[in-house]
Amino acid sequence: MLKQVQHEVYIEEIKRLLLIKDLVTFVGNTTQMKPDQFQAPDYYNLDELLTDEHKMVRDATREFVKREVSPIIEEAAQKAEFPKQIINGLAEIGAFGPYIPEEYGGAGLDQISYGLIMQEIERGDSGVRSTASVQSSLVMYPIFKYGTEEQKQKYLPKLATGEMIGCFGLTEPDYGSNPGGMVSNFKDKGDHYLLNGAKMWISNAPFADIAIVWAKNEEGRIHGLIVERGMEGFTTPETHNKWSLRASATGELIFDNVKVPKENLMPNKSGLGAPLGCLDSARYGIAWGAIGAAMDCYDTALRYAKERVQFDKPIAATQLQQKKLAEMITEITKAQLMAWRLGVLRNEGKATSAQISMAKRNNVEMAIKIAREARQILGGMGITGEYSIMRHMMNLESVITYEGTHDIHLLITGMDITGHPAF
Repeated sequence: MLKQVQHEVYIEEIKRLLLIKDLVTFVGNTTQMKPDQFQAPDYYNLDELLTDEHKMVRDATREFVKREVSPIIEEAAQKAEFPKQIINGLAEIGAFGPYIPEEYGGAGLDQISYGLIMQEIERGDSGVRSTASVQSSLVMYPIFKYGTEEQKQKYLPKLATGEMIGCFGLTEPDYGSNPGGMVSNFKDKGDHYLLNGAKMWISNAPFADIAIVWAKNEEGRIHGLIVERGMEGFTTPETHNKWSLRASATGELIFDNVKVPKENLMPNKSGLGAPLGCLDSARYGIAWGAIGAAMDCYDTALRYAKERVQFDKPIAATQLQQKKLAEMITEITKAQLMAWRLGVLRNEGKATSAQISMAKRNNVEMAIKIAREARQILGGMGITGEYSIMRHMMNLESVITYEGTHDIHLLITGMDITGHPAF
């Protein structure tokens, strides 16, 4: 009964957010931004496959992005700053741990709802989606799945409200596609563990309150540790000079004889399968998120093509531009069907890691190709910050690499269908 009441309260909050329609805002004191005119393509009437709750959650996220993200994201990207002012809003729409049970502060939603939230946020910006994805799938998920009851009660409610922000430390300077080769390690010192090592390319690291860190014990077994900001010897230098994910905070995690309390080890799963299980959840979210970026590029290009007149007619009336646009909507529709089916399998507990890899690889490749074609439709205007396309294109160059590179995901499919690993 309590869960039902909490769920109804969440839905009522979603309804309240949907009433807010003011999409015009100001950046600074002087610069007025264009309203976000995005209209989502649904060529195969996929809304008919969604429940009313799915659509309500998606629409609330869409309105949030239009109101809070779109007006400020171009300036944030130009300045290479993460817009921290949107954290509370992300929490309010349930973007942090939406599938975590209500008893731990989550919204108790299903996997399709999670995917739709990621789709709408990435429609705004891949970097903002990265923050929500890391918080949900790489921080809250492992604590919920692998942590103790005390760890769940201590961290999950604060992560759900955005009071705490987390990050995920797996990738190392010399070990990306081969995470099992990590050298980060911890030793048992009686009343605590002593952690040493380094991680890099870590989203949220510069301002995260906690880090889920994967390291080897003295027997070489991988375990997850919860490392808190303020622990002596733990530093998070920021990564600068990025051309991609500029509105996302990226950094390193440095551990120099960090004393980690023994109660901060997550005991319920160890081995490389533990962090890879988290990555399955994150990659699933990316498969949906990339669709959002593609939809934004397509919608922008379609609107521009209808308005841009050359040789006395809109360029949308020319065969070459129609070819581009027709191929875009075809690929988006295919990706939408793949993501929806994968969501059904996730809800049923049937989705495999290889299926998730296929969707992540296919949908990100689809999105980056659409971004490049959309940029051509806009011509020179496509490289300016007046439109979102070039920002999406640069962001997707990271998305196609992180959480499993494009090539590695191809080899995962190859291994799954042949039975022979090629890496």
